[in-house]
Amino acid sequence: MSQTVLLAEDDRAIRHALERALTLEGYAVTAVADGVEALAQAHKTPPDVLVLDVMMPGIDGLQVCRVLRAEGDRTPILMLTALVETADRIAGLDAGADDYVVKPFDVEEVFARLRALLRRTSPVPAGGGGTGTGAEPGREAQTSDRQVEAAGIRMDLQARRAWRDRRELELTRTEFELLELLVRNAGIVLDHSTIYDRIWGYDFGPGSKNLAVYVGYLRRKLDEPGAPQLIHTVRGVGYVLRED
Repeated sequence: MSQTVLLAEDDRAIRHALERALTLEGYAVTAVADGVEALAQAHKTPPDVLVLDVMMPGIDGLQVCRVLRAEGDRTPILMLTALVETADRIAGLDAGADDYVVKPFDVEEVFARLRALLRRTSPVPAGGGGTGTGAEPGREAQTSDRQVEAAGIRMDLQARRAWRDRRELELTRTEFELLELLVRNAGIVLDHSTIYDRIWGYDFGPGSKNLAVYVGYLRRKLDEPGAPQLIHTVRGVGYVLRED
């Protein structure tokens, strides 16, 4: 059965071109012209993934995202945006988006990101894939089918909830999966390529700031005044979760 895509884009030429490309790629596409239609269609027939233009008249893509997330809808969302500043990207992540593509885009990049988002319905594999730096004694993640725990972070994988000590963290889908990967490999330095492969299923290359944006935003949600920082940058290599 074809995977379903709900596409919301107010530019007719872009909408028609992307709808055709996605259909030829094998997706079942419903295309709408604005955020009001997108919400109505999402409520009527929930898709496997949403592709939302950020800037639409009336209800824009960010507002659609916020409404769906407030309703508890965790369907993966890919944003299309002409806004390239980091602050604009963070606004999208804060609204609950999982990934974004900057206009003008190559349709192959859209396909790659959609494939990665849809693969996230499968569990993230545990362990391995790092630089070979071993975990410190006593710092390994405690894991089960339902929970992972390390460095004061506890995650309920089935309920998709996470806590630092007693404080619950409000995480997007991508943030949750990035944190899960780091917690499962606590004390192990994970290189950029490994993280891209596990989270996005695609390495966007050394010029991409995608990972840095997500790590920065995740740090803002994890860090607490007076408490040790948990996600550390290993310059030129990648990232590691540990308590210093």
